[in-house]
Amino acid sequence: LEIIVTILNLDDNAPTFEQQSVTRVVQEDTEVNAAIVAREVLTASDADLDTIYYELTTTVQGTDGYFAIKGVNNPEIYLQKALDYDKINSTTLLLYARDSLETSHDPSHTATATINIIIQQVDTRAPWFQPCAFLHSDRSVCISSPYSGTVNISEMATEPLILTPGPIYAIDPDYTINEKIVYSIVGGNTNQVFSLDANTGNLTMTKIVTSPDSFLLQVMATQVNNARKYSTATVEIKVINKSNYPPRFEKDIYNGTVFAGLALRSFVFQAGDPSTPLMITALDDDFPDV
Repeated sequence: LEIIVTILNLDDNAPTFEQQSVTRVVQEDTEVNAAIVAREVLTASDADLDTIYYELTTTVQGTDGYFAIKGVNNPEIYLQKALDYDKINSTTLLLYARDSLETSHDPSHTATATINIIIQQVDTRAPWFQPCAFLHSDRSVCISSPYSGTVNISEMATEPLILTPGPIYAIDPDYTINEKIVYSIVGGNTNQVFSLDANTGNLTMTKIVTSPDSFLLQVMATQVNNARKYSTATVEIKVINKSNYPPRFEKDIYNGTVFAGLALRSFVFQAGDPSTPLMITALDDDFPDV
């Protein structure tokens, strides 16, 4: 008597990943759709030879949508949205492998792999002159104000010029790289009156100025490692007469009179003389004709 016995495969094995934890360093400027983790690294096996279904989730708030898998049966992870280091510098993904498409199926087995993604900042931005203010909520653009200062006519300043809103200074906004910045004057330096220290940004005089004409310098900040990464700023230097004395009021106390019920912008009159508007005047011994 020949007896044929068929062994039925019981679904009693869970899928398994060869690597349960994977770490990848991803450059900030990685192109969208680029593969991040290869399929063969994340493919799970199942001793029951079941079809395996994959699902990818993120555990870090605000990092959803950047990474995805190719398909429900293809666990290759690719970049789905452009990266910005200021918005996301790391995330942790969970890849689930199931032997049933329906989680309610009984029995249903699941394996989990953890994928740690570290975003590496790259040199994408030109220097920012300081101080600067961000453009609304966009922290990729920082707007600086022009610099300004003064020099005295026919007088040679021996120390670096004092400027507002601060000294000439720029930073590399790719702060984890923090490339060195060098400075130069690229325009407006008539007769080469001024000199700019390439390393410190200090602005000094090389000769005296004999005319009251102002200077509008164009200053450039350049990254040492890449001359194409540069920014420019303006520095206005006004030439003035030397001031040795502060202004002073002609009187220590001024007394005036107003009347109840006067309209807005009405004159205040001198106390005791309701026909003469009150005048508050000052003098400056440096400018007797002003």
